[in-house]
Amino acid sequence: MKYTLLIVEDDPDTSEMLRVYFEAQGYQVILAVTGQEALDKSLSNLPDLILLDVRLPDFDGFEIGSKLQEDLRTSRLPVIFVTERRERDYRIAGLKLGAIDYITKPFDIQELRLRVRNALRRAGSQNNPITGLPGEKLTLNRLELAMERPKWAIIAISIAGISTFNEIYGFVARDDVLRAVALILTSAVDESGTIDDFVGHPDESQFVIVTDISKAKTLKDHVETRLKQAMVYFYPIHDRETGYVMRGGPEGRKETIPFMHVSTLMATQRDNITNLDKLREALGLASS
Repeated sequence: MKYTLLIVEDDPDTSEMLRVYFEAQGYQVILAVTGQEALDKSLSNLPDLILLDVRLPDFDGFEIGSKLQEDLRTSRLPVIFVTERRERDYRIAGLKLGAIDYITKPFDIQELRLRVRNALRRAGSQNNPITGLPGEKLTLNRLELAMERPKWAIIAISIAGISTFNEIYGFVARDDVLRAVALILTSAVDESGTIDDFVGHPDESQFVIVTDISKAKTLKDHVETRLKQAMVYFYPIHDRETGYVMRGGPEGRKETIPFMHVSTLMATQRDNITNLDKLREALGLASS
């Protein structure tokens, strides 16, 4: 696989050196010299990783990191901040914006290469392998970030009975269900949410949508309607006719298994939830 790096650096010598080096390592490299160019190219090219200089001629690099986090399309992009400053508070500011690493100038090019490689490996493992949506760690990071902003709303979607469905029909059918649910949720966000909304998959049977409080009720109703309609179609036709599944139980007795069903819970800024643990409790999200 050929990874794409977006290198945001306004010094032409450093930029060219990094381009030549990483292309020689087998990467595809895109260059940007301003913050606005970085944002534009992040959207048009969707790189696998961004090397982001903090000192830019138009925007502070931290501003760029914040804007990337706010847009659903770029919120999952791993970012390594590059800066001349070494202060601890400065580093923490970058990490709070979701940066996965931080390196100071002058840097050792071999060390940078290893940091990029390791960051790409970590980023690849942070998405749910079935749906491709952000997994537990990325979702929890996004929930914490959302709670720091005004007008937030979070919808938790749980699929009851998916483990039993897996036992009866197998993991291939289960994976098809999860991918279909992910598609329904992302489509619902496109239709009824905002461009900055986030969809995560932190646990096998749970999904999360982060949205604006003004869109939350409409989006929740949309999701519930679409998923309720879809659930029955995951079952074979002969089971759909009865509305349940029959399987052998203990001592040869038949056991009636209800279809999977979806439940949703919502929390908003108005609920005065003060920390992530209380939010997870309110939404019924699984604990690590």
